[in-house]
Amino acid sequence: MKSLTLLIFCCVIAACLSAGLPDTKSVSPAESRSDDGVFMKQDVASTVVRQKRAGTAPADLTVAQLESLKEVCEANLACEHMMDVSGIIAAYTAYYGPIPY
Repeated sequence: MKSLTLLIFCCVIAACLSAGLPDTKSVSPAESRSDDGVFMKQDVASTVVRQKRAGTAPADLTVAQLESLKEVCEANLACEHMMDVSGIIAAYTAYYGPIPY
């Protein structure tokens, strides 16, 4: 019983001492705002992404030509995965070179 009381007393003392010390790892609000330029609003980000995607696809390809590129790319699993992630033009160009049309 005495050892339990002593253990609880030591825990209370340790908690009181640690609560009084300043936390050296805490970051002030002024320091935490130093990387504000990294983030942007969602509508601005989606506009930038749309502009980037629109600039990568040639405008002179017809739907039939895009479909034939897609059929060629679907034969290669890696090309098909890249097609889902980056688009048909980027995938075809990466795996098969320049578009022949």
